[in-house]
Amino acid sequence: MPVKKRWLAAMVGLLAACSTPMPESPAPAPAPIAAASAPADWVRDIARWQRASWAELPGWKDDAPIHAWPALLASCAKPAPGWAAACASARALAEPDDTKVRAWAEATLQPWRIAAADGAADGLITGYFEPLVAASRLRTRSHAVPLHAPPADLETRRPWYTRAEIAALPAARAALQGREIAWVADPLDALMLQVQGSGRLAITEPDGTKRTVRLAYAGHNDQSYRSVGRWLVERGAFTLEQASWPAIKAWAKANPQRVTEMLEANPRVVFFREEALPDPSVGPKGAQGVPLTPGRSIAVDPRALPYGTPVWIATTEPQPWSANPPPARPLQRLVVAQDTGSAITGAVRADYFWGWSEGAEDRAGRMKQPLAMWALWPKDAGPR
Repeated sequence: MPVKKRWLAAMVGLLAACSTPMPESPAPAPAPIAAASAPADWVRDIARWQRASWAELPGWKDDAPIHAWPALLASCAKPAPGWAAACASARALAEPDDTKVRAWAEATLQPWRIAAADGAADGLITGYFEPLVAASRLRTRSHAVPLHAPPADLETRRPWYTRAEIAALPAARAALQGREIAWVADPLDALMLQVQGSGRLAITEPDGTKRTVRLAYAGHNDQSYRSVGRWLVERGAFTLEQASWPAIKAWAKANPQRVTEMLEANPRVVFFREEALPDPSVGPKGAQGVPLTPGRSIAVDPRALPYGTPVWIATTEPQPWSANPPPARPLQRLVVAQDTGSAITGAVRADYFWGWSEGAEDRAGRMKQPLAMWALWPKDAGPR
């Protein structure tokens, strides 16, 4: 699936964090490791891993790492190469708590500061979330924007039709006939689901009953992704600093006659599959193929970090939209790399999963902070 899923990457990734999810995939095979100029450094594809000490991790003693433990154990269901012994010892840890998890990590894992190949260790973190959107199983006057399952010829026609061609060409519309999963009221809600890569639908069935289902990523039309936020910036709607999801929605409300033009500026269309949601407390699956944990899962570039890698992040909480925001609060915690996205590229780059609870959309939409990150890797395995 997604990658995940997906929002405000470069401020306008709608803005693009995990925008346009990638297909679910196993942990990538380890790339060849070459010794760098310093013996304590290792190069893994696009990233330089720099040996570090636990004392270098800002806030390491202040986190509650037990909250990351479920995410780490979930990743151990599909461990990266070199993790077999560490995962076995994690599963065997009796009655884990903050003290035991911290002690396990320090005894089992080695911190590595993540930097770009040129040694630059400063990066960027954005946020994404799982939207909840009201929908109807039937097309109605109020709910007329479709969410589609993949067309039958998606794999044989590459690239598939663009967003504009779907609206204009009878052949494209015919290929999607009968593939409607549900209908939503606002085309921007449909776009948000496509950018995030998955979501939840509060759906009204034909008999009037209501239930909540998950909308999971099932593919895209193989067209390039273009941020509608950046398209608006280029046309003077607002500045790059002002770009946000609320700003996009406000522009659309003020310019209803141009909404279609804005949407068609992004040729990529994402298709979905419907999944039951028996346990609303379980997150969507990320690219590793395991459920994401709010506040403890991140999307990364798998060329820099294998899926399932515990990561220490040092950044700050999202700031409110204000000319004079209050001092930023530190956000320093243990997370696990379990997802990726087409906009998540680079060694020191992460997308932070905020979940689906109230306020997740707001925090994800405001997150664009500097980032430092450390991979925590088994001592007996060496970097991968």
